[in-house]
Amino acid sequence: MRSRFSAFALGLDEFLLATWHPETRPDELELDEAIVWGALDIIRTEAGGPFDTRGVVEFEAHYRLLNQSGSQREVSQFVREAGRWYYVDAAE
Repeated sequence: MRSRFSAFALGLDEFLLATWHPETRPDELELDEAIVWGALDIIRTEAGGPFDTRGVVEFEAHYRLLNQSGSQREVSQFVREAGRWYYVDAAE
């Protein structure tokens, strides 16, 4: 989760696509360069340990856009395949 947040902050769309599960990954990703991501708060996690194949991360990501502060809160689902973690989607 933290590496994906850092990738958003640095505009690394290729990394984001590479860490997105193929079943839910978009064909392309266009990041908004006007958004400046500043901080990530992990609110809670479920599973996601060294012996798990699934994990959930609830987070709040803080940003600035046009001199205004904002945040995005999400519950993200991840899956581990062949030893690598992939973002699947936002839980409902």
